[in-house]
Amino acid sequence: MQLTTETEEETKTLAEGLAVALEAGDIISLTGDLGAGKTRFVQGLADGLGIKKPVTSPTFTIIKQYDDGRLPLYHFDVYRLNGPSDLRALGYEEYFFGDGITVIEWGDKINDLLPPDHLTIEFHRTTESVNRRTLVFTSRGQRSEQLKKVLEHE
Repeated sequence: MQLTTETEEETKTLAEGLAVALEAGDIISLTGDLGAGKTRFVQGLADGLGIKKPVTSPTFTIIKQYDDGRLPLYHFDVYRLNGPSDLRALGYEEYFFGDGITVIEWGDKINDLLPPDHLTIEFHRTTESVNRRTLVFTSRGQRSEQLKKVLEHE
C-alpha cells in the first residue's frame, strides 16, 4: 500500500492517526533518504501518543526514550551504526520486546534483528514538489497488517 503526502504537516498528521491504534510491542521500521520525513513522522506518532517532550532524531545517541505519553516511545536512529552487532551491544531487546512502541529510523540497516512482525514504511521524495512524499507501507505479520489497515482508512 502507498500513500502520498503533500506537506510535512500531512506526513505528521498521518502518523498521528496511526498512533491511536498502536499498542505495546508494536515495531515500525522507517527507511528513506536523509531529509525524507522519517523524523517528522516520528514526531507525529509522539503527538498522537500524547507525548509533550520535543522529539528530535537520536542520530548521535542512537536511542531516545519518551515516557510522558499513553505508551512509552523508543525512538532509534541506526544510521551511524556499522551493523547489527553495534545494536546488540546497546541491549536493543529490552526496547523491542518492552512495554512501548519502537520506531527505528534507517531500519533497513538492521533487518536481521527486527522481529518477524513489524511494519516497514519507505519514504520516497517525488519530483513534483519539494515537500511531496510517497510512503510505501509493508506489513510483515498479522499485527502489522492490522496497523496497515488503519492507514488504509485514513
